[in-house]
Amino acid sequence: MTRKKEKRLSWAEALKYDRRVLQMFFQRYPQVILSRFFNVLWSALTPYAGIWLSALIIDELAGARNPVRLRMLVLAALLSAAAIALLSALLEKWKKTSCAGLWWKGELIFIEKFLDMDYAELDRTEVSALDSTIHQSMNSGDWGIYRVLKNYEALCSSLFTLLGGISLTVSLFASRVPADAGSYTLLNHPASVVLMIAAMLLITYLAPTLSNKADSFYARNADSANLNNRLFRFWSNLCREKEFAADMRIYRQDEICEKHDHKKEDLFCSRGLLARYSRGPIGLYHAASSAVSAAFTGLVYAFVCLKAWAGAFGLGAVTQYVASVTRVSGGMSLLISTLGDMRNNAPFLAVAFRLLDIPNRMYQGSLTVEKRRDRKYEVEFRNVSFQYPGCDQYALRHVNMKFEIGKRLAVVGMNGSGKTTFIKLLCRLYDPTEGQILLNGIDIRKYDYREYMSLFSVVFQDYKLFALKLGENVAAGTAYDSGLATDALKKAGFGERLAAMPERLETYLEKDYNKDGVNISGGESQKIAIARALYKDSPFIVLDEPTAALDPVAEAEIYAKFDEITGDKTTIYISHRLSSCKFCDEIAVFHEGVVIQQGTHASLLADDRGKYYELWNAQAQYYT
Repeated sequence: MTRKKEKRLSWAEALKYDRRVLQMFFQRYPQVILSRFFNVLWSALTPYAGIWLSALIIDELAGARNPVRLRMLVLAALLSAAAIALLSALLEKWKKTSCAGLWWKGELIFIEKFLDMDYAELDRTEVSALDSTIHQSMNSGDWGIYRVLKNYEALCSSLFTLLGGISLTVSLFASRVPADAGSYTLLNHPASVVLMIAAMLLITYLAPTLSNKADSFYARNADSANLNNRLFRFWSNLCREKEFAADMRIYRQDEICEKHDHKKEDLFCSRGLLARYSRGPIGLYHAASSAVSAAFTGLVYAFVCLKAWAGAFGLGAVTQYVASVTRVSGGMSLLISTLGDMRNNAPFLAVAFRLLDIPNRMYQGSLTVEKRRDRKYEVEFRNVSFQYPGCDQYALRHVNMKFEIGKRLAVVGMNGSGKTTFIKLLCRLYDPTEGQILLNGIDIRKYDYREYMSLFSVVFQDYKLFALKLGENVAAGTAYDSGLATDALKKAGFGERLAAMPERLETYLEKDYNKDGVNISGGESQKIAIARALYKDSPFIVLDEPTAALDPVAEAEIYAKFDEITGDKTTIYISHRLSSCKFCDEIAVFHEGVVIQQGTHASLLADDRGKYYELWNAQAQYYT
């Protein structure tokens, strides 16, 4: 699949995107931009000092041979070379230090966007597709924001090279052949000078243009490259993933991987599209570009040597002009090539900014949430309905519910009944499509967003622990209160395991960052996740299937001390195991996005026509 034909972005659009990327990097990491600028400025201009001094030395050797002047010129050349080398090393060190971890610096731009983005946007498949496209383009062809830095550096280098080279080359065309040089005096005619400059510019333009034309084939096939790169990485890395290792061996899935890894018709393979292009137009354009570059070198040597032979200047000037004109040509070629590459890269930047420019639509609010020691926070759902973006069906419909302070509510229902959506609305990860959610009688959208979210401690089904210290995982931060962390772990049933850990709270989980880290089971990780919710000590605690990975004994332990765990917090408990709901004060039964029953375990079980009765008896054989 090749990239669909679409209107090519203009130079103005390409430059606009490049400028935005440079501004982003300069705002975050000014040293990255400045170090590259001064390094390339120095690298582009300093070679001309050596060219100029070398020309003077050769002229002196071919002419007067004055020992004093020769000593001064050689000393000047040596000192300038030493100074240039020293400062070049310092500038290069500055650049390397500033640009260390550059990939992560750029990645942080996207990470910050995702952290700042409305949670609802993260659920959109378009956002995931954009992120995947951006990173596949970076991985497969180095397209996107990092290429802007390289092009910026190349652009500065070409301009400074041209500036320095032209200053040493102007006299080549101004130097006149003596009148007694016969037919060589034609080189003095303005038409000859104009013709020569035009020929040099034409050849200088052709070489990078042909090279850009070859590279455009890669840009046009970026979609296919991204897909093939993704598939290659998937099949190649599948055998390395430890969570798939058992299936790989039991079902010999390595044979499937091997089949896909050895396909020769894929884009990057010997019979693939890029291979055919390389044997055809890509190879021809690159060969033509190299041939044109060689023709330019021959043209420069011919022109300079003819003028020197005719007596327009001496031997030293030949060295100066050949070196300078060659660098001018190289600078011009680099300029044209870079401009072409900037335009080829523009569509990839457009995709990146489509992601970075996604607006936040959720109102953040400004009211301060009252800090209450008595935890008297009352939340009410008033006729709340919700539709996911791009979905015609309602995930929740006309939900009316009020949480009693300090009570424990169980939320039950079949898969897809709206339980998790209900929790995400409560925590304001989404805003209702219709209706209101009130905190102490005020619409939660009016409260400061982060302050409101601080009221909730949640253990989601898809929680995440990191391969860091146990204490840091519990506190969700690098600084933590050891006493509170230990107490939270003990309440969550992790006390014995904690006592057996070599460094207690300082023990690393897993071995990703520390060889002495300890591996933990799914049940143990779930206990740590519960401890993290307890450590936060929020007025509301939400547990979404908190014991799904626990064995029956550990689950019973959690239930037995549920009062101790939750304390005076208002608790919402989601579970598929109805036997675990008996200790809750009230149960809400969800079905197809609607709360169809609400009451205590005893009252709901007494209704033999209700959904709760049906669900309870469907599971009864497992716990009676």
